[in-house]
Amino acid sequence: MIEALRRAGFATSLEAGRGIIRDQSDIGGPALPWHDQVLFAELMLSWEMRSYQVAHEQTGRPVFFDRGVPDTLGYLRLSGLPVPRHVSSAAERFRYNPRVFVAPPWPEIFAQDEERRQTLDEAERTYHALVGVYTELGYELVPLPLVPVEERLRFILTEAGLA
Repeated sequence: MIEALRRAGFATSLEAGRGIIRDQSDIGGPALPWHDQVLFAELMLSWEMRSYQVAHEQTGRPVFFDRGVPDTLGYLRLSGLPVPRHVSSAAERFRYNPRVFVAPPWPEIFAQDEERRQTLDEAERTYHALVGVYTELGYELVPLPLVPVEERLRFILTEAGLA
């Protein structure tokens, strides 16, 4: 979906998890979710805060994020790891649009790859953890319909007032 938004001419932010996994794999680094979840979470937080700051420098132009600062909080909770105060503080401080689009799990299009090793069950648990975090933080969640990409794109642009 983020790629469709990019092709439509909107500014977007890459997903931290995928970028970190790709970079760490390329350099033989330890910050991989299957090696060091805490270090992976710290890099995700740093990546997302930087993405947020870069987006704010693009004044007057909407930016669509694949993930956000609150996702790190959700990841730690889902992994059963302690949530350091600085992670909670970042999730409270780095605020996005009050309306957040969420993509419910969709078994028919679910796929694993080198960077996304999650099973469908893990993806569903991740979704529910993130819905909980964003709801706790006061965001209004807008579920994406389970329709082809172009229809989802139209839905997003209409809901965001950009159609």
